[in-house]
Amino acid sequence: MNIINQKTGWIEVVCGSMFSGKTEELIRRIRRAEYARQKFVVFKPAIDIRYDINNIVSHSMMQAPSIPITKPAEIYAHLTEDTQIVAIDEAQFFDASIIDVCNDLADKGYRVIVAGLDQDYRGLPFGSMPGLMAIAEYVTKNLAICVKCGNPANRTQRTVHQDAQILVGSTDSYEARCRNCHEILD
Repeated sequence: MNIINQKTGWIEVVCGSMFSGKTEELIRRIRRAEYARQKFVVFKPAIDIRYDINNIVSHSMMQAPSIPITKPAEIYAHLTEDTQIVAIDEAQFFDASIIDVCNDLADKGYRVIVAGLDQDYRGLPFGSMPGLMAIAEYVTKNLAICVKCGNPANRTQRTVHQDAQILVGSTDSYEARCRNCHEILD
């Protein structure tokens, strides 16, 4: 078996609280890939229409073209023969099948870059992110700055009352908070 000619894939996860720069880091990585003339495709959950329907957009307004999807299996239909990198933003909004899809893509030789919240507004593991972090070769955890005290923030404070775990929002509904300043709204 000739190892040199085998395509090797892996999974990179960028996680952290809201306002920690996860999407900015995802965009930075795909821009570097673009500079290296590597072919990539970017996906986002169709429910995330905060800033743009088609582009992934950071809170600082950095953006990149993406394909909105409702189910992770839809990724396969958008891959071409020359695709090398699959990037996925806001992965916490996808169901558990995202784990199998990312694993399969990496096994097939793709570099898979996934960004998402690792904790929900209660400070609990969010969706499939813990599973993605467990299978990833690389995990980057970004921290924001607590809006209350200025310390490193690893939590997302919901500022509006809503019982549902998923509430797509931005500064209108969330703040970055440190462990000590984070509160769970009743």
